[in-house]
Amino acid sequence: MGRMDHSGNIGKKGRIGILFLCLLLFVPSCRQASSQETIYGSNSSAANGAEKSDPRLWSKNVGLPQIADSIAQQLLWRKAYVVSYNQNTRQPNWVAWKLTAEHADGNVQRPATAWHDDKEVPQPRAYYQDYKGLSDKGKRWDRGHLCPAGDNKWDSVAMYESFLMTNACPQDKALNSGMWNQIEMQCRQWAKQYGEIYIVCGPLFLNQEHDTVGRNRIVVPEAFFKVIICLDQEHPWGVGYICRNNEGFRKRDLYENSISEIERITGITFFPELNSEISAKVKNTTNNDSQN
Repeated sequence: MGRMDHSGNIGKKGRIGILFLCLLLFVPSCRQASSQETIYGSNSSAANGAEKSDPRLWSKNVGLPQIADSIAQQLLWRKAYVVSYNQNTRQPNWVAWKLTAEHADGNVQRPATAWHDDKEVPQPRAYYQDYKGLSDKGKRWDRGHLCPAGDNKWDSVAMYESFLMTNACPQDKALNSGMWNQIEMQCRQWAKQYGEIYIVCGPLFLNQEHDTVGRNRIVVPEAFFKVIICLDQEHPWGVGYICRNNEGFRKRDLYENSISEIERITGITFFPELNSEISAKVKNTTNNDSQN
């Protein structure tokens, strides 16, 4: 403590000592804030609002998808999205994220070494090499993004994490580069048009026996689902898609449905934190219905 003068007040040297102590306490907090900005880049909570870059916060608005207790699940929190990972299939049950108008564009390029295994999940797990050869049925499958690289050009960490193998499924090449890609581009257009949308997608396993890929036997889905909602105050809407994972995917293999129908098919409850009125509006119509 600083030395007291005879009147009981802190002397000059004491005031200087206290000022120095305050500076010491203040500097570490500044360094901590700087470190946080490094982690979150230009899209830190200070810059653009925490919900735009932190799934732990934005997921509270709509709730994470709910699956049956019998299904293997490990939640993985990324900068831009959340994964429900299934160790048995070596891929996600679902991937969920919020896409904003600000995040629908960007200048970040794909990483030099793109796909990489996810060391947060136990062995056996998917590796890049698993997709290089033919599957059990003699077919070559693409590594299909669930949360697409195109939605993560706003930040280098987000882009890097989009290439984790836990964000991929075996996907038919024609689907991956065709209709699946078109739906992804449409989602970015909707994000720009409405300000923000919420997206969940994942694989569907319809058969009792499945094709598998690679040494680690990555299970090949028979189809994929994607659900999208917009919580526009005047006209909230939602839409769901089922895409068959066929060899030589064609447009007739795309099915547009209500989200309620996708819930029935998948057994997943989407956006469980929405109030009942909004939930009914976005789940029981399609986007085309709501815009008419």
